[in-house]
Amino acid sequence: MTKEEFAIVLDFLPYGYPLENRGMPLAQAIGEGGFTLLQLVPRRGEKFDVGERAYIGDGKRDKVQYILGRCPREKLTETAKAQLEDFVDEFVLKDEERFVKFFNKAQAINTRLHQFELLPGLGKKHTSAILAAREEKEFESFEDIKERVANLPSPDKVIGKRIMEELTEMQRHNLFIF
Repeated sequence: MTKEEFAIVLDFLPYGYPLENRGMPLAQAIGEGGFTLLQLVPRRGEKFDVGERAYIGDGKRDKVQYILGRCPREKLTETAKAQLEDFVDEFVLKDEERFVKFFNKAQAINTRLHQFELLPGLGKKHTSAILAAREEKEFESFEDIKERVANLPSPDKVIGKRIMEELTEMQRHNLFIF
């Protein structure tokens, strides 16, 4: 697991969680590298804006006092969930190379299940079509995947949906979240 350097603030709770009597300000954030959901405690007097990029690495942090820990899925606020979806969609497009590489390197999990079948909307027929297309030549972009594999849903949207599932629900197999 890679250590996160930066996190994107999904929601800022100036008085902490409403049902907890701590009253300590808190930010719900997601790490840019490994999609780690985190709870950040700001320095005294600091506030976070939704969508703000905060340094959480080992060096001196200007706005973050400390990282409280991972943010449990069930504690995500509605604002955080909405921001999370936007962040994931944006990140998948920004890091297209990483996800195209997934389409080029994905393997069978066991004799009955392939990693592609864990992606929403993809079944055995899509998996066979993707495998056949990548055997001819590796994929170069999302557009290339869409052009060469018939009836395939938009690859970036499919990956975004899977990442959201891994972030918000327990999964037996995680493809992108560690």
